[in-house]
Amino acid sequence: MADELIEAREERQLQRLLQRYSRYDVIIIDELGYVPFSREGSELLFQVLAERHEKGSVIITTNLGFADWTQVFGDPVMTAALLDRLTHKAHIINCTWESYRLQQSLKGKRTTPAKGRKTDGNDSA
Repeated sequence: MADELIEAREERQLQRLLQRYSRYDVIIIDELGYVPFSREGSELLFQVLAERHEKGSVIITTNLGFADWTQVFGDPVMTAALLDRLTHKAHIINCTWESYRLQQSLKGKRTTPAKGRKTDGNDSA
């Protein structure tokens, strides 16, 4: 999304893209923080999210606590302002269970206690 915003700005199409985003019922940002944003990407994403404040729904998934968001957005003042807007009237769901993908990848694998090595279940004992 940040890259799309940067490209739109470079092509002088940013307002058109921002208007398109404003028409969406919900914007979902999955895995926020997986890759840090450039300064320009951070500023443009802030603009989108700030404009949606109390106007449209946003869902964000992340493995980061709020204290770590500055690492993603770079600017502590902008990050604080963004968090202020995002958390106002928000439903925050803190998931403490194991990753579903990790559980799936471990399913079917077992550890042999005596040797401590992982097997695929096809070893004969």
